[in-house]
Amino acid sequence: MPLTDVIGGPRPGTPARRATPRRLLMCRPQHFDVSYRINPWMHPEKPVDTDLAVLQWEQLAEQYRSLGHTVELIDPVEGLPDMVFAANGATVVDGKVLAARFRHAQRTAEGPAYLDWFVRNGYQDVLWPEFINEGEGDYLQVGRRILAGTGFRTDQRSHAEAQEFFGRPVTSLTLVNPNHYHLDTALAVLSPDEIMYWPAAFTPGSRAVLREMFPDAVLASDEDAAVFGLNAFSDGLNVLLPSAATGLIAALRERGFNPIGTELGELLKAGGSVKCCTLELGDA
Repeated sequence: MPLTDVIGGPRPGTPARRATPRRLLMCRPQHFDVSYRINPWMHPEKPVDTDLAVLQWEQLAEQYRSLGHTVELIDPVEGLPDMVFAANGATVVDGKVLAARFRHAQRTAEGPAYLDWFVRNGYQDVLWPEFINEGEGDYLQVGRRILAGTGFRTDQRSHAEAQEFFGRPVTSLTLVNPNHYHLDTALAVLSPDEIMYWPAAFTPGSRAVLREMFPDAVLASDEDAAVFGLNAFSDGLNVLLPSAATGLIAALRERGFNPIGTELGELLKAGGSVKCCTLELGDA
C-alpha cells in the first residue's frame, strides 16, 4: 500500500518532530548470498538475486542522503555475505567503539573487518570484547540509556561489559522468538524517549520492564512484526521501515512522524532490513 493511501494525521497534542542529521556506516551487498542457515529466514536452497539486493540497498543509502544524513562506506569482503548487515559490526556511543564478536563461525571474520575500519578512520577508544555481542543488532540507544538484547545472539554478560565501557545504564531485555533473534528486529527507537516494539518477542519480565519504561510506546501487530516492520531507522522525524508494515506506518503518522516505506525484500531472505543495514556512528 502506498504511503499516500494511509489515511490519518497526527493526533491532538502530538509534539513537534525534528530530524537530527546522523552519520551512518553501510556496506554494499556486493557479495550478498544465502549460502548457510543461521536464522529461520535463511534458506540456502532458494535463489538470491544479488543485483536486486544491491539496487534495493542503493535506494536505501540514497534515501538517507536525501534526508541529510552522511553515509560512510566500508568495503565488502569476499566470503562474508552477511557483511551488508552493518548494524551488527560494532556499537558506537559517544565516539567509543565496542567491537562485535559473533556467535556463529560463518560471521566471525566480520568483527575484525569492522574494527579495522574504525581504527583506520581515527577512532581511538576501542574495546575488543570478552563476551559475544552482535553490535547494534542487540544494543539500541534511547536517550542516555542503552537497551540490550539477549536470548539468541548476544551473551548477557556482555551487557555489564558495555555498561562499564560506555558509562551508561544498560537495561537487559530477553528475546524468545527465533524469528526475532536480534533486539533490532523486535524493537525500534523513535526518539530519545519513545520506542515501538512487538511484545510477543520478549519474556514476561522484559515486557513488564518495557511497559514501565515506555508506557506510551507504539505496539506492533503480529502482522507488522512478521514483515520486519520494527527493523527501522528513525532520525526523530523520518522513520524508514518496510513498506509492508502498514499498521506501523499509520501509527507513526498518527504520532507525528513521517514514515517512509522501503523495499528490501531481497535482503530479508537473510533476515535483515533497514536497521540491519545501518550502523549509527554515535560520535562524541
